[in-house]
Amino acid sequence: MSGAVLVVDFGAQYAQLIARRVREAHVYSEIVPASITAADVRARGPVALILSGGPSSVYETARAPRLDPAIYELGLPMLGICYGAQLLALQLGGTVERTGAGEYGRTTLRRAEDPGVLLADHDAESTCWMSHGDAIAAAPPGFCVTASTPGAPVAAMEDDVRCLYGVQFHPEVAHTPGGTALLARFLARAGAAPTWTEASIVAEQVAAVRAAVGEQRALCALSGGVDSAVAAALVLRAIGERLTCVFVDTGLMRAGEGEQIEATFRDAFGVDLIHVRAGERFLRALSGVTDPEAKRKIIGELFIREFEAVARALEAAGTRPRFLVQGTLYPDVIESGGGHAATIKSHHNVGGLPADLDFTLVEPLRRLFKDEVRAVGTELGLPDALVWRQPFPGPGLAVRIVGEVTPERVAIVRAADAIIAQEIAAAGLTRELWQSFAVLPALRTVGVMGDGRTYGHPIVIRAVTSEDAMTADWARLPYDLVEAMASRLVREVPGVNRVVLDVTSKPPGTIEWE
Repeated sequence: MSGAVLVVDFGAQYAQLIARRVREAHVYSEIVPASITAADVRARGPVALILSGGPSSVYETARAPRLDPAIYELGLPMLGICYGAQLLALQLGGTVERTGAGEYGRTTLRRAEDPGVLLADHDAESTCWMSHGDAIAAAPPGFCVTASTPGAPVAAMEDDVRCLYGVQFHPEVAHTPGGTALLARFLARAGAAPTWTEASIVAEQVAAVRAAVGEQRALCALSGGVDSAVAAALVLRAIGERLTCVFVDTGLMRAGEGEQIEATFRDAFGVDLIHVRAGERFLRALSGVTDPEAKRKIIGELFIREFEAVARALEAAGTRPRFLVQGTLYPDVIESGGGHAATIKSHHNVGGLPADLDFTLVEPLRRLFKDEVRAVGTELGLPDALVWRQPFPGPGLAVRIVGEVTPERVAIVRAADAIIAQEIAAAGLTRELWQSFAVLPALRTVGVMGDGRTYGHPIVIRAVTSEDAMTADWARLPYDLVEAMASRLVREVPGVNRVVLDVTSKPPGTIEWE
């Protein structure tokens, strides 16, 4: 996309965060691999480059990623962060040394007498977030040093004439006060226009969908989650009544999910909605199956078969859609290596699509992060209850039931999930949590109720905070909230006699249990 900021990824844990911070400044950004060539950059026509951090040492000549030297000759504004700053210094004639005493975590940053452009508003002494072993010992010719730390004599440097900047610390993380302002000053100096807004995204994608679909029809699989809902709303605005939505009710949905989808799309938006009630068929297919990957494959395969049946019926009626709407997001593209849009991960879109499914994909959200999708949903007029719905796995409650999926166990976890959602909402924490839900393990536990022995089910409360689900931390829920949930779960869900709290982050665990 012309006018974008390209974030060159050198293996950084924060590359996505850099891209997100740029977008928060209303400037479009994309993550590109370190192998990108000058010709590739020129073809993309970016307004600036940001070189990310990374785990390598610039001296590991055999393994350390390098930037194509010809890119420096393009005259683009550039900001190097951590490894990116060291690479910038090394490739332009500076010196990088292995100090033997790295800096990790919060570090005192001392601004030079001349703070340059990026640190103009920084205090003489402030805090920054460091994570490095090597350090820039001497800036390249033409650069001035604008800040230092005890372990980094060149913690910030710039050549404002050529719009080249480098910082050893991480301005993209919340632990660096003033980091967002620093990035904003770089973007302003680079001439990056703040035009990436919800309204511009909607207008651009509506135009793109109209151009792609033309006068044909499109089909969209609604899952109950925000991604498919926003994708459907975007395409609806683009082609109107030529969109048909299909909601395959697997019997593994959250409480009230089907009703909410119908109320939103059929009643409020007037969408041609086909509601396939296939719960009994899915539960029969899952009978006796305990392996998590086998469950996913069964659900994915049956979902596709139900979807194909709808497509055949529409074709028989003379209204066969030629396009398929998918709610693929930008993190999905990144995790899949940026391959063709039809490459869909099994954990994302209910098992993926078979190669012989004869549709052309329409993916209006594939350049967006989750928070941007929510903002676009609000712009399109979707209700908050749907826009702010927490992410929900394609296989539904089946991945929150460890072991066999039976009607009884689905009923238990659905009721437990509803109670957790109600209490989280009552505590005003819904938007602060990435996900919160109930898990039903494959075991029973002894308890006592009414002076009698019980042999019932434990429920695991899982609640995490995250920005994009690639990493997550367990949520520190208030004890009184945990107590309220536990009390209701044991009292109101038949068969439950114990409640535990999952305090595992990702990594090493995953957000879902299966």
